[in-house]
Amino acid sequence: MADRVYLRHSTDKQTDARQRHALAALLAAGAPVYEDPATSSRQLSLDRAGFTTLLHEAAVGDTIRIADAARLFRSVADILALRPVLIRRGLHLRVESGLLSGIDLASDDPGTKMMVSVLAAVLEFQRDMIGENTREGVAAAKAAGKTLGRPAALDQGRAATVVEEYRQGAAVKALARRHQVAPKTIRRVLDAAGARDLPDQLDAPSADTGERRSAPAPDPDVTLDLPGLLADHLRTTNDEAIRQALASGQTIRRGHGYSVRIVAPLALHCAALEQSAALADGGPAERKARRVYAARVTAEADPIQRRRPR
Repeated sequence: MADRVYLRHSTDKQTDARQRHALAALLAAGAPVYEDPATSSRQLSLDRAGFTTLLHEAAVGDTIRIADAARLFRSVADILALRPVLIRRGLHLRVESGLLSGIDLASDDPGTKMMVSVLAAVLEFQRDMIGENTREGVAAAKAAGKTLGRPAALDQGRAATVVEEYRQGAAVKALARRHQVAPKTIRRVLDAAGARDLPDQLDAPSADTGERRSAPAPDPDVTLDLPGLLADHLRTTNDEAIRQALASGQTIRRGHGYSVRIVAPLALHCAALEQSAALADGGPAERKARRVYAARVTAEADPIQRRRPR
């Protein structure tokens, strides 16, 4: 028969220091520890990774030790689901300190069942009150005009600089290194500005007349690397021009993958991007490949669009 220590705290801003203090004697004796850090009490104990591991490793007669009942359950539904499992496996559950320290919460007698159910109801009420107070505090802060959440990693001036540098051809990761932020921060800034949207077709109708321009400007050739995942998809397209561009492109190996360097008018690159739209709903690798190519097409299109007469 062994003691097994269980620790849990709700958010990544909390610690288990108080729990470890209450369980110091057991920890000093070398009792195995099972943790569920940053895990909400709304997740049932039987669904938590750390506690599930404890159940799998525990033997009949072992005792689960917790600093306080709220570390393991905060709802009637949770304890009603948990107790039969503990009883069936022959496990004990004890709170290390306080009024409940002398009671086996996994005992099968009616008195313990009633007491635990009442305790769970109180803890559930306490949790709901915390949630209600939090919602009221957020509403009051919004009404007072306070900005909620984390401060922005880039202020408005730096965000505008990022967008301009991206439109001049800078890559997302290069911008992240230059401004010392995560790439996802750069993408969020670019998406907010619409900088990563697919550019309009270069022969789109005129906004003033609703007619096509009679003398469109020449569409110069641009060199872009098409990710291999997109190339594999586009080799079966019905667009003969895209297939020919792929056949004449230069294959470049990149680790386990590859890309095809294509020299073609920007309109063909736009068509290839449109033809690969089905991959937007594919796996993470396919979606990333399409985003990378879309960024390259947009970076080439923006300077051209600015040079065109209005």
